[in-house]
Amino acid sequence: MTMTTRNEPVSVTVPPTSKVGQQAARAADAAQHDQADRPFIYVNGQMQPKSKAMVSVYDHGLLYGDGIFEGIRVYKGKIFLCKQHMDRLYQCAEAIRMEIPISREEMIAVQRRCIEMNNLTDSYIRLVVTRGFGTLGLDPRKCPVPGIICIADTISLFPQEMYENGMRVIVANRPKTPIACLDPRIKTLNYLNNILAKCEAIDHGCHEVIMLNTDGFVTEGSGDNIFTIKNGEVFTPPSGAGILEGCTRMFVKDRLCPMLGLKCTEKQMRLEDVLSADEVFLTGTAAEVIAVTQIDEHDGTNITKATYIGKGGNPAGSPSGGGKAPPEGPITKKLRAKFREIVTSNAVPEE
Repeated sequence: MTMTTRNEPVSVTVPPTSKVGQQAARAADAAQHDQADRPFIYVNGQMQPKSKAMVSVYDHGLLYGDGIFEGIRVYKGKIFLCKQHMDRLYQCAEAIRMEIPISREEMIAVQRRCIEMNNLTDSYIRLVVTRGFGTLGLDPRKCPVPGIICIADTISLFPQEMYENGMRVIVANRPKTPIACLDPRIKTLNYLNNILAKCEAIDHGCHEVIMLNTDGFVTEGSGDNIFTIKNGEVFTPPSGAGILEGCTRMFVKDRLCPMLGLKCTEKQMRLEDVLSADEVFLTGTAAEVIAVTQIDEHDGTNITKATYIGKGGNPAGSPSGGGKAPPEGPITKKLRAKFREIVTSNAVPEE
């Protein structure tokens, strides 16, 4: 025992070689391992700790990106926009000719089980449905039963200061996959087009991009939908531009904007429409609502043009700029505040 003064805590050291010390050490290791092995994950009908949550190397989701997924938020224990996410999941399954082996009600029960088992209140759900175990070949008929994975964990997509100050993004040189090739409205496991666009952002020190389609119209980010604000009116690209019909996008367009007396219109936009906007913001399940205050363009190696968004910003016009990007715009700030008010209330919408 270590003697201390009255104002110091008393510490007791048990030699690790003693039986009590060994038991305490094993208990501490077990607790640490148990925490490190969370969350428990649903994999094909079983709850498994993280280290044992595995799928077959013959699963076509792994081999070919053959499958679909949903990213879903949980606020105050409620599955945010659950019905919309379930509608999209089952519609996407139908679009890739896959029949999910459990009902919507059972799929929702799986999510609630993961939330409860991991003692989560505010979290993120990644729901994955793969084509399932098959053979080395593309033929989906060789995969008799789709696989289902549900992960409930925490997520933090962007640094908190970006929500307060806005973020810088880059215009991707890589175009969005055309609808005729692979419709972006189908949330498949094949995200390589988005990932390679995001790599352009990473190369230039950004977190996100703006992707154009092959006709030069604005579509979306690598993982977020885009909105602009001009003269008090809100705009967002239509589905036909080649976008994922995001659930948060629809929530902002159809519910938040009317709540704040804002008109939101879908319209085809050129890059110039975005660069000249009064405000620009992104929406997504993980991102929520976040302002864009600077948009850069590049030639593959160097930044060729930097544009500050908003009436309070100075057009950079060149890589060196010379000004400072403005803060989050007033309408974006209101939308973000209203969104946070709703998801932190006691009436988080699941429909």
